Amino acid sequence: MTNLIGDGLANIEACAQASLALLQRNLTPHGILAASRTEAAIARRYTRIFARDAAICVLAMCGSGDESLEQGAVDSLDVLASQQAGNGQIPKYVDPEGQDADFWYLGCIDATLWWLIAVDHVRRQGAIDPERWQVEVQRATAWLLAQEHQHFRLLQQNEASDWADIMPRSGYVLYSNALWYEVKRRYGLTSIQTTHHHFNHLFNPFQRDLPEYHRARLLQHYARRGQRDPGLYLSFVNLSFAGNEGDVFGNLLAILCGLASESTGHRIVKTIMAAKASEPYP
Repeated sequence: MTNLIGDGLANIEACAQASLALLQRNLTPHGILAASRTEAAIARRYTRIFARDAAICVLAMCGSGDESLEQGAVDSLDVLASQQAGNGQIPKYVDPEGQDADFWYLGCIDATLWWLIAVDHVRRQGAIDPERWQVEVQRATAWLLAQEHQHFRLLQQNEASDWADIMPRSGYVLYSNALWYEVKRRYGLTSIQTTHHHFNHLFNPFQRDLPEYHRARLLQHYARRGQRDPGLYLSFVNLSFAGNEGDVFGNLLAILCGLASESTGHRIVKTIMAAKASEPYP
């Protein structure tokens, strides 16, 4: 057992060093690129500063102790903020020179969510003014609040308007609302307990207790009709259809963001392990 633990820690350290080296290679004066400059990546426009990818990288770059990566984290958030739309939306991506911004076909809701999470992370490290990006933060949260259902306190979104753009998820999406709960927690936004309550009833409609709100009961009825409890949160819920495929990322985010109870979290992990989703790679 000791050797297994030692080998595991050594592998984690090797992965960490390789990750830092990759971040260094993908760093530009305006921020972190979503992919290294290969012919295929250039053709697919992946050599851009994607808000989602950059924000996740920022969580590792800020606090890494590497001066260039620390600065790159701030630069990435800066360039995305500079191209923020007038309504508050953070772009899906900006070009490497920080000039052109793209907002996808039907918007890109997770870009704004991840940007807000990354901003809070950088602020908490204490190396920048805690009021930095405050105007942009207020606009971004206002844009998200405008898309929040006034009873469920969950975000509604268009088809394929998050990272899973080849999967037609729409309505109330698990992944996006796990992030929304995290944004609410970090920024002290209102109605967070209502968000928590309806998240667990809407994305887990197989519970015995029925929601009091009649529209929630109808959504729950449609979502569970003809289905068995998969042991996971549903990937999305729309009016008359829902996502029964297992969204591993969304379910794990729900656990990490504190939305799943201890028993629900154990059930999710057990289901994912039984499906061998971690093989051959964890």
